Amino acid sequence: MIIKKLSEVEIMNNAHGVDARNLYTTNNAMITVITLEPGQSLKRHITPVDVVFYVLQGTGIVEIGDEKLEVTIDTLVESPKDIVHCWYNESSSPLRFMVVKAPKPVKKTVFIED
Repeated sequence: MIIKKLSEVEIMNNAHGVDARNLYTTNNAMITVITLEPGQSLKRHITPVDVVFYVLQGTGIVEIGDEKLEVTIDTLVESPKDIVHCWYNESSSPLRFMVVKAPKPVKKTVFIED
């Protein structure tokens, strides 16, 4: 059995410059937990695999394709592969969400210039 505590997992270096921690990674899937502080956001990007997001804490704005919606704790959001997506924390509290990618990407993420 392998057990990991989020607080003990190192923040990984990432293009978004935010607190992102890989909790689980195999050849088949990966799980990352991202925390956005108030005013932070991800860069708009396209992932080459399906992604599922699950909100663990707070309130945030999720953008998938042409849709933007405010979501709160205990909400699951599906994002199909090869579509632009992004997260924004416009609240006054931290936003934490889990990112599940399956299968684990072998191609690189594409970042969109605004």
